[in-house]
Amino acid sequence: MASTQSDPLESRVEADSRRVRELLERREFGAALEAARALLESAPDHRDALYLVAVTQRYGGRVADALRTLAQLEAKHPEFGRLYQERGHCYRAVGEPAAALAAYGRAVAANGSLAASWRAVAELSRAAGLEADARAAEAEVARLARLPPAVVAASGMIAEGDLHAAERVLRRFLQTNVSHVDAMRLLAQIGVRLEVLDDAEFLLESALAFEPANVAVRYEYASVLAQRHKHALALAEAEKLLAIDPANRAFRIVHANACVGLGRQQDALDTFRALLDESAQKADLYLSIGHAEKTLGRQGEAIRAYRLAADARPAFGDAYWSLANLKTYRFEDAEIEQMRRHEAADSTAPVDRYHLCFALGKALEDRGEYEESFRFYERGNALKKRECKYSADALERTLRQQFEVCSAAFLRERAGSGDPDPAPIFVVGLPRAGSTLIEQILASHSKVEGTAELAEIPQIVQRLAGRELKDGPPRYPAVLRELERGDWRALGERYLAETRVYRSGAPFFIDKMPNNFRHLGLISLILPNAKIIDARRDAMACCFSNFKQLFAAGQEFTYGLEDIARYYRIYVELMDHWESVLPGRILRVRHEELVEDLEGQVRRLLAFCGLDFEPACLEFHRQARSVRTASSEQVRRPINRDGIDQWRHYEPWLGPLAAALGDLAPGCA
Repeated sequence: MASTQSDPLESRVEADSRRVRELLERREFGAALEAARALLESAPDHRDALYLVAVTQRYGGRVADALRTLAQLEAKHPEFGRLYQERGHCYRAVGEPAAALAAYGRAVAANGSLAASWRAVAELSRAAGLEADARAAEAEVARLARLPPAVVAASGMIAEGDLHAAERVLRRFLQTNVSHVDAMRLLAQIGVRLEVLDDAEFLLESALAFEPANVAVRYEYASVLAQRHKHALALAEAEKLLAIDPANRAFRIVHANACVGLGRQQDALDTFRALLDESAQKADLYLSIGHAEKTLGRQGEAIRAYRLAADARPAFGDAYWSLANLKTYRFEDAEIEQMRRHEAADSTAPVDRYHLCFALGKALEDRGEYEESFRFYERGNALKKRECKYSADALERTLRQQFEVCSAAFLRERAGSGDPDPAPIFVVGLPRAGSTLIEQILASHSKVEGTAELAEIPQIVQRLAGRELKDGPPRYPAVLRELERGDWRALGERYLAETRVYRSGAPFFIDKMPNNFRHLGLISLILPNAKIIDARRDAMACCFSNFKQLFAAGQEFTYGLEDIARYYRIYVELMDHWESVLPGRILRVRHEELVEDLEGQVRRLLAFCGLDFEPACLEFHRQARSVRTASSEQVRRPINRDGIDQWRHYEPWLGPLAAALGDLAPGCA
């Protein structure tokens, strides 16, 4: 984790805020209010500026003005815990204890490090006869008092979103307190928020070594393992947690999610359904049930669950998007109107808004209202892109190193070093290029097992790359030059061992992580007998299909037309390189040709994999198996031309995409 350089505006606000606080400490309330207002003029709607105006107003006896300022602050920054603490102070000042208690309750819910709010909750609860609440609040006050001030301060910063400041505080503290578990846990939480999950995993694993009985750390460790697709390890940790507290809702959910990752959908469903009877907050549970039912091919049950999720939380964008993402669901007029209303509401959270935009894009596309459909897709992508950290330049720099490192000579000199097991079949390419259809066809063969988009190759790459400096040169793929002959076999054996949990005994299995096209040099060396299939789709169709798709995680290149085009171009360049340096190792399967000549292409595909022809592969849609990708419902129908030229309905608005694709745009890849 690396802190970003300070923003000039933030630096100025920080300096001016210090001056306001100094004036308050000197009880110069008039001057403090004047300085706070000046700060607000220079940084309109800034969280800390609004907060300090409210504080100075209260100190100056203008409580009504302070409450109005806090209402303005809440409209802009509703997750800011200190605003509710300040509101509690205001209500106490005017003798409204019930309103004050409610405000302090919201404060500690948003930021559990606010000792002043906990003390107020204890006092007001006891005065109201709520003895149990008072004792619980006093316990929190005592807990915070036992923690070092730096850890309490960092906890508050994390709650308020000041992650980089919190990281600096914690790293300084851990330099002299190397085994402080609470500090390590907080630093891991920052890693999770910044999506530096390898750091988070390492910190939590280390914290558990110091305190094996720390249940909170073990729970967060299990959650991070699941996020890193280490589902078997996550399941083992979840089982340890359930041995301690079998009824714990959070432990049961992390266990169920690990089951989902391991393909044990029915076990997960049993848990989610049991939790429904015990939970007042049902929306997320219904969503999880819908996902599991969809994976199992039970579309009717999935639709019912997604609808119940939307009923339980009316603005729940993910519920509507999940219906749209079935690809076969058609929204009713009332549902579209409801989605429009929620998408336009100021109170709708950004995550719900972009889910609703993608759902509306699909709903209107199905009705032939293409211009408005495109506008919703466009808006949804713009909203989603704001929270992404994708850099096309950085990715292209890394991928272009593959040309230099994985030359024909480099690969030839190390050929045959890896594990000779021929079991893996890699299906690579871009998302939405037809890889799920290829997987379904192959998995219909008696000797082939479908698994999922396995994370093991990316994890091997991450381990080889190590902890890279944020602005430094990438270690991978150059680090491949440092490996000895025995390392290649060890990595192949590790891959096969780590993927065994997803298999049930068939001679061959499929790994359809599309982004593995970036690592075919590595794959060819650690698994020299693995088959590699390039799922290729015409550029305009593939790129626009990605633009329409809201992914659950990753694939951040898809939220801008130019980014998608650049990604497609570098993919084509890199695949040309792999075909040149790995002659005969890669089979390109064009989606359009597969649709037009199913039997011919299936025979070609099976022959490449060394498999005898089986008629079941032509009736892939009859195959009863879990399918976890966005194409799950499409591959459960017979082959059809749906989607081949669907992008042409949007051609008037795809000029930027065609321009960025250049000579690839007509479909000549």
